[in-house]
Amino acid sequence: MFKKLLTLIVFLVCIGVLSSAIYAQDGAPVPTQSTTQEETGHSSHGESARAELPYWTVLPFVAILLSIAILPIASHKTEHWWENNNNKLILAAGLGSISFVVLLVFGYSHEIIHTVFFDYIPFIILLGSLFYISGGIVIKGDIQATPLNNSLFLFIGASLASFIGTTGASMLLIRPLLKTNSERKHVVHTVVFFIFLVSNIGGSLTPLGDPPLFLGYLKGVPFTWTFGLFPEMLVAGSILLVVYFIWDTIAYKKETKADIAKDIKMATPFSIGGQVNFVWLLGVILAVAFLNSNYIPQIKANPILGFSREIVLVLLILASKFTSKAEFRKFNNFTLHPIQEVAYLFIGIFITMIPALVLLETHGKELGITETYQFYWATGIFSSVLDNAPTYLTFGSLASGILTPVGSDPWTLGQFIGNARAEEILKAISVGAVFMGANTYIGNAPNFMVKSVAEENKVKMPSFGGYLAYSMGVLIPVFILITFIFFV
Repeated sequence: MFKKLLTLIVFLVCIGVLSSAIYAQDGAPVPTQSTTQEETGHSSHGESARAELPYWTVLPFVAILLSIAILPIASHKTEHWWENNNNKLILAAGLGSISFVVLLVFGYSHEIIHTVFFDYIPFIILLGSLFYISGGIVIKGDIQATPLNNSLFLFIGASLASFIGTTGASMLLIRPLLKTNSERKHVVHTVVFFIFLVSNIGGSLTPLGDPPLFLGYLKGVPFTWTFGLFPEMLVAGSILLVVYFIWDTIAYKKETKADIAKDIKMATPFSIGGQVNFVWLLGVILAVAFLNSNYIPQIKANPILGFSREIVLVLLILASKFTSKAEFRKFNNFTLHPIQEVAYLFIGIFITMIPALVLLETHGKELGITETYQFYWATGIFSSVLDNAPTYLTFGSLASGILTPVGSDPWTLGQFIGNARAEEILKAISVGAVFMGANTYIGNAPNFMVKSVAEENKVKMPSFGGYLAYSMGVLIPVFILITFIFFV
């Protein structure tokens, strides 16, 4: 299992380094790679001739979204077919190939290279490192699955997410939460609220929490600026925790007396094993924070240095492998299935969404977005179905076009700081991108990973549409309230 993961990651790093060199030789600037399009975005590529993309080029992206939504529930046969990750790869590769050819025909080869090698590869390596390292941490114990204890789980996870990332916090705590609730029958809502709070909204306070905020940091937004998003996070988090507590209290009363008695009988104190992996998680955080062109200017010119972060992340995976007991991951029922599912589906999503992002960037001004609340909702809606990092960048560019004085060079995101109007718009874009990634399973990668881990532990998670019903019923009213409190 580990050999397959390591072989894939090393292969991706090698291809990325090679492609970086090719990309530079083609005359385009070497991008500072990251999971978040750190320096460039989808528009800043080579000057090769290209035609404007027609709207029909988004059809493969629509098709992959519909496949994720429909195939698991259409029939017993399609549900069984969908359970095999190889079939997901076949679907993603097929639809991705259509977009690949279309983009080549219309002259968008640099967008393909940039997306696959400088967005997707670092994205998967970062997720893979957080996934594998956190899988070596064992939180043993089984406290009573009361509404209060479950709420504390969600609170702690949301608090950690800003500092070890939404992926790190999600993978660290989802298994102990599922173990704690293993004696209960009504568990689905707990996992859904976990995705809302830990996998998304909790990552609001630092650039390490969620990719869009890291992008802003690399574009000049001060590291501590995101602390200013605390009021929005406090309002959303508090409401969701209260709603969850009430919901779980009602659900708890529906549990049978036998299950409650078993839950009480099985209760044991918590203990933590594999603590050395916290060191490797810290290494991931430091690598993400400091191995970039802000601190190492040579990264912009050297393709090998450009992938230094990914090389360090691979080394940290190795460190976790050789310093952790195999029994820890066995205790966690750790498999590569969740990261494989994300890797296979998101290669198709990353490629097929290129036309959607290009069209959004080209025609964004035609949307008539000028007000703060419009930036909040537009960024959020697109972040629900697109990668929230380039969406953040696209609407940041749109805001720059509106805010920059006539005759001046376009403002960078860092130049928004100090201008009250610009900072309000940047807050709206940031909150929309981070919060509304919770609206769908594909809004943020940890969403899918948590879903997959829960299903491995025999929790029957809702379909794409079923999850959407949860988010529309619970999240949208909260987001509307945030609109009136902060952005109107």
